[in-house]
Amino acid sequence: MPESPITPRSQDFAAWYQDVVLQGDMAEPAEVVKGCMVIKANGYAIWELIQRQLDDRFKATGHQNVYFPLLIPQSFLHKEAEHVEGFSPELAVVTIAGGKELEEPYVIRPTSETIIGHFFSKWIQSYRDLPVLLNQWANIIRWELRTRLFLRTTEFLWQEGHTAHSTHEEAMAEVLRMLDVYAQVAEDEMAMPVIKGAKTQSEKFAGAVRTYAIEAMMQNGLALQSGTSHDLGQNFGRAFDVKFQSKEGQLEYVWQTSWGVSTRLIGGLIMSHSDDKGLVLPPRLAPVKSVLVPIYRKDDEKARVLEAAERIARDIGAKVDDREGQSPGAKFFHWERRGVPIVLELGPRDLASNNVVLKRRDTGVKETVPQADLAARIPDTLDRMQKDLYNAAKQRLKDNTVLANSIGEVEAILRDVTAEKGGGKFVMAHMKDDPACDARIKEFKATVRCIPLVDEFDGAGKCILTGEPVDRRVVIAKAY
Repeated sequence: MPESPITPRSQDFAAWYQDVVLQGDMAEPAEVVKGCMVIKANGYAIWELIQRQLDDRFKATGHQNVYFPLLIPQSFLHKEAEHVEGFSPELAVVTIAGGKELEEPYVIRPTSETIIGHFFSKWIQSYRDLPVLLNQWANIIRWELRTRLFLRTTEFLWQEGHTAHSTHEEAMAEVLRMLDVYAQVAEDEMAMPVIKGAKTQSEKFAGAVRTYAIEAMMQNGLALQSGTSHDLGQNFGRAFDVKFQSKEGQLEYVWQTSWGVSTRLIGGLIMSHSDDKGLVLPPRLAPVKSVLVPIYRKDDEKARVLEAAERIARDIGAKVDDREGQSPGAKFFHWERRGVPIVLELGPRDLASNNVVLKRRDTGVKETVPQADLAARIPDTLDRMQKDLYNAAKQRLKDNTVLANSIGEVEAILRDVTAEKGGGKFVMAHMKDDPACDARIKEFKATVRCIPLVDEFDGAGKCILTGEPVDRRVVIAKAY
C-alpha cells in the first residue's frame, strides 16, 4: 500500500496527528511559503460543511455577510493601544507596492476590528441605524513561529462577526448568543463537547472588555480553544469615534462585539475522533457519507456486480468506487484513511442473497444487511454513529476532568503532560481572576482555559494562591 503506517497515538500523539492529516489527504505544508498550508479538497470540503452550518445560523439570527479589505492602514491599529500591543509580534507589514515605498505601510489583516470601526463611524449616526449585525468570511495572516497544520498556521481561514449596539446589555446578549451558536455547532455537528466560559483578564482578546470561549478536550487531554466571542465595550467606539444619537437626543459611543472561529476547528475534529487507522469523521461533517466497493474476480461477475452497485448506490446516495487497477483491499484502505463513515461491500454472493455488507468506520463492525433495508439502515447508522462519537468524547471529558485544592496538586497533575505524550487533564481549581495567578500557572506551561459559565462542581471556595473567596472553580490545562 502506498501510504506509510500512521504513528500510534500512544507512541507520539503529535506525529499521529500529522500522519492523519497527510494520509487523510486533508492538507500539506506549503513549504515555499513559511508557516502556511495547502488545504486539499478533502479538507476544504469539511470546511465548507462547517461554514454552511455556521452561516445558516448567522443568517437565522439576523446577520449579513460582508467583506472588508485585506490591507489595513498601520495607523488604524495604533488607535487602540491594547489591541496593537497584543498583535504587534504577529503582524506582517507591506511597505512597498507598485515598485514604490508606501507613504503609510499596510498591515495584512490579523483581525478586522480596526478597519470595521472606521466604517462603522461613517455608517452609524442614529439609534435607528442600530444594531449593525455583520459577518465576514476571510483569510488572516498572523506570523507564527511554530506551526501545525490546521491548528496554528501563518495564514488561516475564518469567519469574524462584528456588531454594534445601542446598549451594553444588548451587546452582551449578542456575545453570549454567538457563543451558544459556536457550542451548538461544536456539539451537534462536530460531536465535540465543549465548556463555555469567560477567559481571564490576562487571556482575553487584546482590546476587549471580556472574552468568552468554548474549550474542547482532545484525545491526549490537551485543551483546544475552539471559538471566541468578545465584549468590546466602547473601546473601539471611542478609538474610531463611532457615535450615535440616542432616543433621548444624546451623543453616545456604540457598544461593539466581535466573535470568530477558524479552520482550527478541523484540527479539533481530527483530534477528537480519529484513531490509529486514520481519519474518523462525524457523519454530519463527512463530505462522503458512504462508499460502495464492488467485488468481483471474473469478467462475467464484473458486469452484474457493477450494474447492481450503481443501482443500489443511486437508491441510497452512496458513491461507487469502480476504479480500475485497485484491489478491493486497497479501496477499503483508501476510504478508511479518509474517514468515510460507512463502507459497503457487494460481491457475487451478496448479489445472490440480495444482501450488502455494511462496515462502520468508527467501530470497524461489519454486518450483513438486506438490500431492501439499506435505504432506512444507512441514515439510522449515520445517526447512531454521530451520537456514539459525541458520547465517547463526552465520557472522555468527564473521565479526565479532576479537582485540585492546592497549587501543588495542580502542578503534580500537569507536570509531565506534553502534546506528544498526552495524559492531559482538565484541572478544576478555585482561583482568582488575577494576572499574578495566571502567571503562576504559566510557570508549568499551563493556562487558565476559562471560568465556566455553568458551575458543575462545588460552587464557591478560596483561591488556591491568594486565599481570597471566589465563586467557582476555573479550568486549568495545557493547550494547543
